[in-house]
Amino acid sequence: MASPAEGYDRVVLLECNIDDMTGEELGFALERILEEGALDAWFTPVYMKKNRPAVVLSVLCRAGEGPRFRDLLLRETSTLGVRWQAMEREIAERRIEDVDTPWGMVGCKVKILAGRVVSAKPEFQECAALARQHGVPLRRIMDAAEGAIRKKKEDWSSEAGEKR
Repeated sequence: MASPAEGYDRVVLLECNIDDMTGEELGFALERILEEGALDAWFTPVYMKKNRPAVVLSVLCRAGEGPRFRDLLLRETSTLGVRWQAMEREIAERRIEDVDTPWGMVGCKVKILAGRVVSAKPEFQECAALARQHGVPLRRIMDAAEGAIRKKKEDWSSEAGEKR
């Protein structure tokens, strides 16, 4: 099995249908799943028999953690069963780069494929914190961070010998 450093790894996708829990209970279950270290978790709205609105709760976890998360789903939700399938996933290399804005530093998530920066995005929570701290509209902070990213991306491209 390859490691994440080699660009891919093995994961397990768990799913269950739920049609008899409140929104608050579902939210709590999702929080618990993420607190326990799931790689990701989400709801998809569906309609079940007798046209009952429901959700599919999906959980992505590391391959060896499937049994633990299946047990968690059965304990924290009303589901009577959990489906799962093993999968491989490709993982983009990433790093956090700090950029300077007039209101302070913002971390930006940089995505790298084949050694080349292909995108970068400011961390929302950091931008939101600066907006609150300085009484500035969030969009101004985001725009400033995105402008700083564009400048840095040009530097990254020229460092890699790419044409601008």
